[in-house]
Amino acid sequence: MISTDRHELDPLTLALNGRALIEASAGTGKTFTIAFLYVRLVLGHGAVPEQQSAGVLPPNILVVTFTEAATKELRDRIRARLMQAASVFSEQALEPTADTDMLFQLRDHSFADPQTWPECRKKLLLAAEWMDEAAVSTIHSWCHRMLSEHAFDSGSLFRLSLETDQSELLLQAAQDYWRTFVYPLPLPLIDEVLSLWSQPEALMSAVRPLLGKLQQPTPERELQSDLQDIIADVTEQRQQAVQALKAYPWQQWQTEVEELLAQLKDDKRLHGASRNAMLKSWPALLEWVESAQLLPAGLEKAGLTNQTPQGLEKILKGEGEAPQHPAFNAIAELQALAAQMPTAKAAMLAHACSWISQRLEFEKCQHAQMSFDDLLTRLDDALQGGRGSALAATIRRQFPVALIDEFQDTDPVQYRIFDTVYDAEHQNTNCLLMIGDPKQAIYGFRGADIYTYLQARRSAEQTTYTLATNYRSAAGMVDAVNTVFEYAEQHRPEGAFLVDREGLPFTAVKAHGRPQQWWCDEQPAAQLTFWLQASDDGKELAKGVSQQQMADSCANEIARLLQLGQQHKAGFRSGDDVTPLQPQDIAVLVNNRIEAHSIRSALSDRGVKSVYLSDRDSVLHCSEAFELLTWLRACAEPRVLSYLRAALATPTLARSWQQLDALLSDESELERIIETFIHYQQLWQRQGVLPMLRHFLMEFDVPARLLAQDDGERRLTDILHLAELLQQDSQQLEGEHALLRHFRQLLNDANSEQEHRTLRLESDAGLVKVVTVHKSKGLEYPLVFLPFATSARPLTQQANMLQYHDDDGQLKTVLDPSAEIAQQADQERLAEDVRKLYVALTRARFATWVGAAEVKDWRHSALGYLLAPADLAQGLADLCAQQSSLQVLPMPQEEATVYQPAAEMALGPARVAQRTVKENWWISSYSALEYTARAGHNTVFALEFEDAYGQNLTDEYDQVVDAPEQPKVQARWHQFPRGAEAGTFLHDILEWCATQGFANVVADPAALQQQLQKRCQSRGWQVWESDLQRWITLLLTQPLPIGDGSVSLAQLNGYQAEMEFWFESSSVSLSALDQSVSAHTLQSADRPQIKAGQLNGMVKGFIDLVFEHQQRFYVLDYKSNVLGEQDLDYNLVNMANMILNKRYDLQFVLYVLALHRLLKVRLPDYDYQRHMGGAVYFFLRGVQAPGHGVFAHKPEQSLIESLDQLFAGVPLVPEKLSGSEL
Repeated sequence: MISTDRHELDPLTLALNGRALIEASAGTGKTFTIAFLYVRLVLGHGAVPEQQSAGVLPPNILVVTFTEAATKELRDRIRARLMQAASVFSEQALEPTADTDMLFQLRDHSFADPQTWPECRKKLLLAAEWMDEAAVSTIHSWCHRMLSEHAFDSGSLFRLSLETDQSELLLQAAQDYWRTFVYPLPLPLIDEVLSLWSQPEALMSAVRPLLGKLQQPTPERELQSDLQDIIADVTEQRQQAVQALKAYPWQQWQTEVEELLAQLKDDKRLHGASRNAMLKSWPALLEWVESAQLLPAGLEKAGLTNQTPQGLEKILKGEGEAPQHPAFNAIAELQALAAQMPTAKAAMLAHACSWISQRLEFEKCQHAQMSFDDLLTRLDDALQGGRGSALAATIRRQFPVALIDEFQDTDPVQYRIFDTVYDAEHQNTNCLLMIGDPKQAIYGFRGADIYTYLQARRSAEQTTYTLATNYRSAAGMVDAVNTVFEYAEQHRPEGAFLVDREGLPFTAVKAHGRPQQWWCDEQPAAQLTFWLQASDDGKELAKGVSQQQMADSCANEIARLLQLGQQHKAGFRSGDDVTPLQPQDIAVLVNNRIEAHSIRSALSDRGVKSVYLSDRDSVLHCSEAFELLTWLRACAEPRVLSYLRAALATPTLARSWQQLDALLSDESELERIIETFIHYQQLWQRQGVLPMLRHFLMEFDVPARLLAQDDGERRLTDILHLAELLQQDSQQLEGEHALLRHFRQLLNDANSEQEHRTLRLESDAGLVKVVTVHKSKGLEYPLVFLPFATSARPLTQQANMLQYHDDDGQLKTVLDPSAEIAQQADQERLAEDVRKLYVALTRARFATWVGAAEVKDWRHSALGYLLAPADLAQGLADLCAQQSSLQVLPMPQEEATVYQPAAEMALGPARVAQRTVKENWWISSYSALEYTARAGHNTVFALEFEDAYGQNLTDEYDQVVDAPEQPKVQARWHQFPRGAEAGTFLHDILEWCATQGFANVVADPAALQQQLQKRCQSRGWQVWESDLQRWITLLLTQPLPIGDGSVSLAQLNGYQAEMEFWFESSSVSLSALDQSVSAHTLQSADRPQIKAGQLNGMVKGFIDLVFEHQQRFYVLDYKSNVLGEQDLDYNLVNMANMILNKRYDLQFVLYVLALHRLLKVRLPDYDYQRHMGGAVYFFLRGVQAPGHGVFAHKPEQSLIESLDQLFAGVPLVPEKLSGSEL
């Protein structure tokens, strides 16, 4: 027995040690209270855990809730409250408001000395800044963290991956079961299995909801041989039941029945057609008696059904009783047996579930994986194990305080974890606050257990508190809801909520009230209105017809109210001000997507746009998911014509019949489509599935076409959501076909619940919200419509699986329920439906409309229960008589009301910036500077990276890209193609030589030949292979005049190819840089000027080769420029002119500067004159010229050091630079 004594919570004085339970009814400020208690904990205010009097830091305050969205909201609300509290402890604090009054009370009563305020403010600000690291998380995230951080005490592996979707492992386990048990069965028994599950995937779907819910699994050794016995036992039971019926004297009865039927026909009590149908059924009946069949053919047809006592009563005409005969009773008995024929399904399903669950655990261990449920059970097992006490103590030290939000949604495992960690023995050193509302425990389908909540309440009987004031709703709305549940509390022996009347009584809450009031037709309106949809003939209404009529009436009333809002006749009044009603002020609460579709269609017919959101509907259920699979299949295999045609025929692409027919008759159109999808395939392979799908959608004009439709936003949101999920999943999969298989499997198992697959809100701008009751929990809306309140789905004995609680409050799962168990399970279903109705009725701030229809099973609905045993009309009348804020009206008549939204302001043309905006920080390179100087482009710097291709493009800017010529006999490299492609080719092959080692390439001509052959073939330059072999070999072996002697590339020992450099440029004047380089290189010769501007950010580049020779370091750059057709054209003067014209002087100065900076930090005794060799420009086509195509230059030390200072932000001092030299 649970004590019903509860104290109203005073957040200022609540002891923050030990254990307490706070029951927060809807709208009573639960989150506000949590944030305020957090402030007190940070300040160390009141009775806090021992050793925490100075305050508890955010990383040590555990706040647990049950969804990621709630976690984010809690974190933000707590941070805002901490900042608000910090402002209260400021000397410049403003006057108290309703929102800050309690904080001022805390300050003035407990921290009255202003000298303490700065320290309090410091703590609060520090805590607010620390909130990103605060221990605010979901229960699953926290368990995962504990298992990882305390692996020794918990006995967990250090690296366990968390898999949110166990579908692949579960399917693998189901397939293993199929191979192990089904394949070896005799053929007749295999048919028995196939009649229930056609394939392993179907078995997996049947087993999934049972995992972790059935009682302890059977040991595997007992599972190996008993599947065949299970089926055989049931088959024998059937045969025994049928044999007893076959033993009746059917042959004798046939003659007697024929005589009876003839007499009835003669008496004109039986139609001849009915008599003939009855007589025709007997041959099949007699054949069954003599055969091995379990049941006769046609047992459910009228011929035999009419030969039962009940059947005869229906079809006989005239006065008098129906004749009696043993055959009629036997046929009725046979039909009853068929309806209750023993089946092996329950036993086989239990067998499969037991084996598959064990195999799944084995596979998870093999893969070092955990599911969400494993996080809880493993931490629970660890706490109950041998090192459990040590683990609990460690967690208590880490988190001396725990606040558990939404505690009514906990389950036995979750509660046992916190009950163990924060046990009664350590209540002085820890604090466990459980906050929730048992009246809102509506997540039974996710494992939430109201009986666990009641158990927790018993553990805190003396410290159970309530939040008793509703701040959400207007006073009349609060009074109306109180009246509904108080009425049931008085008229139902089990109380309003059915669960342990003493444990879960309804207690009315007080109303704080709101400054506004709901007005309609310029007068105050009722807060809670019931619409009665009564039957005209006393019979129950057909559910489908009733639902459509109620949806139409509801939509019509919404359209009418919105029209009144446009006329300023409906809205929210505060004094003389009225805020007109808008579509976004209205929410329609439904139970499922079928009801949502009904109401949204009705709203659309009346011009009212709406949006639907559910926390149970998966995006995988939408039709667009299957269309997307068809598109992906075509993109993955673009040359399979059937896939292409199927993709193009999907409704979303909206191709016309003529366009689809062209794929069969127009070869050029087909080729174009194939090329398009090949392009999609390449995009998929290079960039990923999400970028590819965005290209696909835009090129087929899908967004514009969908957004022009009523449900277009919803459909487009689903497509993009699916594309995002596929992109995430593709990170773990290899290739397009693996992703396709994965997606196909997801669609086949779309009912598995994953939070990231839940439908997203497509838009909430100016739309009526259609929301499931489950999704609405925790939310509030100005006006709420609940049109289908008498809809119910009672549980029956025929259900595949039922769950109920036994006398000890333990949850049980059964596959073959008895009538008593079915009744108990349905009672618990009804109790949760009542709590769901409570959630729905407490969402509105101002008014709620409730549809009450006399449909089938309305008495089994939550509203039907609350109205007590009275009929619907009388019950509603009695209820509304209790309070003036309630009223019952006939269901509104369906009128052709069409809402015309106010015209949206048309967008004007997009404004275009008229001036160039320069970036303040960028990455530049020599290529960008040189290109700007030559091209005269308006933009001073291009944000490009210098690479081989870009450099060669710059080198050959002024040269025509020629097609490869056929070389003459004895042709040499002077005739080799010119242009960027040729330059890139030579650069790449020399880079490859450097990577392999110049000497190694010379020693292995076959490797060089193979590389040249491959590279030439890709460009169609096969005729140049032999000449290139000789040329490259000469480039590597020709001694080059460098330094005081000569050296070939093959003789170099220390070098680095393609060395990348970055260095900072701090507001470097390009004019100063250009003038300095021009004045101190190449005898100050004339050269093109760099356009004025600044370098601010980073300078980046790649040096073709950096090498060391004779203890000096050089930068070398390959140049493929054409200076003439003869070797002599590659003389010093021509090379110098090319360097001036192309401004390679600026390039080599930057390269030497980069090398200079590197050597300064790498060589301990670095000296520029002794260690710097300078720059070497190797004109490749001049390798046989007298100077071998080498232009070498060493910039003066003063120039390099001055530029070093310039790039560091120090202006140039001209007198520091000496003369130039060549």
